[in-house]
Amino acid sequence: MKENEEIVSVESLRVKTGKKIRLEDFDTGYTGELTKERGIELLDESRKKLASIQDKLYAHNHYGVLIIFQAMDAAGKDGAVKHIMSGFNPLGVKVTSFKAPTSYELEHDFFWRHYLALPARGEIAIHNRSHYENVLVTRVHPEYVLRENIPGIRSIADITGDFWEDRFKQINRFEKNLSKNGTVILKFFLHLSKKEQKKRFLERIDDPSKNWKFSMSDIGERGHWKEYQEAYEQAINATSQDHAPWFIIPADDKWYARLAIASAIAGKFEELKISYPSISEEQKASLQKARTQLTGEE
Repeated sequence: MKENEEIVSVESLRVKTGKKIRLEDFDTGYTGELTKERGIELLDESRKKLASIQDKLYAHNHYGVLIIFQAMDAAGKDGAVKHIMSGFNPLGVKVTSFKAPTSYELEHDFFWRHYLALPARGEIAIHNRSHYENVLVTRVHPEYVLRENIPGIRSIADITGDFWEDRFKQINRFEKNLSKNGTVILKFFLHLSKKEQKKRFLERIDDPSKNWKFSMSDIGERGHWKEYQEAYEQAINATSQDHAPWFIIPADDKWYARLAIASAIAGKFEELKISYPSISEEQKASLQKARTQLTGEE
């Protein structure tokens, strides 16, 4: 990678605080001026860079990093996690893929199970789906909210616009508290076109090695495409903050999506200016004493 070479224009993908976006204004097939071959080369270099920075993060031990992936089905979340993970030491990373909440999880507030998967200082936590499912899937299927047994919510009629606005406020408070206590939050929406999703679904049906990835429920959710796009727009507009930004990642080309994500993560790490801890003169003297002792051994 050339010195000062900009891999991806990350700022163009970042949703500014207070700015209202429309997903239709973002090109799902955007790849800049990069070729696929050059993009793959840069992704490999980016993974090496992430590994180096992660080592400093662990040694520094002041920040934890929470990386959130949200997307429509077949947008490439699993693949993005796999490829980005390959740049990290697995000992310092934990990945959680959140499915529909269990009956036990529903007995707690909707943040509870996500709290349990947060990163410790020096760690990176990747959430494949997240607490945002509670303003996305439940927004499209409000009947799911009734399972939470929330006081005052007895029917779908009780789930008004004010209910969703309050949830957005709860999410902002949750993430603000995490940020104040040393958790760096990066949120990625993998923006896939409906045409590309259809192509990937057909691949899963036609390729026996991918059959396991396909479920008829995917077709059912595809029927709610417009509602999901609206839900994502509203969630992103309400919750993209300086301390917890959303990035809208063009996802029709998997190689570009992965490169854009890696670039955004590396860029944030550089902003933190993390370095290995310095040691005192006394500690340096102790190291030299230990070195003398070791080199003097027969």
